[in-house]
Amino acid sequence: MSAYVIFIREHSYDPEELRIYSQKAPGGLAGHPVTPLAVYGTHEVIEGPAIEGAAILEFPSFEEAKVWYYSPAYQDAVQHRLRGGTYRGIIIEGVPAAASQS
Repeated sequence: MSAYVIFIREHSYDPEELRIYSQKAPGGLAGHPVTPLAVYGTHEVIEGPAIEGAAILEFPSFEEAKVWYYSPAYQDAVQHRLRGGTYRGIIIEGVPAAASQS
């Protein structure tokens, strides 16, 4: 069953750290079965506090998402994202294909 990693950027405060992250993060995806679905594009907050942006990544399973997130390559990158801004990140399991068709 698919799983999704969702990152929400609430506030940026160190552009240099975010620049380093943006250089390192693609290398952290290498070798992982990930499909970027949305990456900091145009958005509209319809509930809750304003955000600066969001990203949604699709993985074949919850475990694959965790393997990617906790991989040494991504952990090397993520430290810069967390130094550069306030983020929320979650992994959420999708619904079975049959359930989404009803």
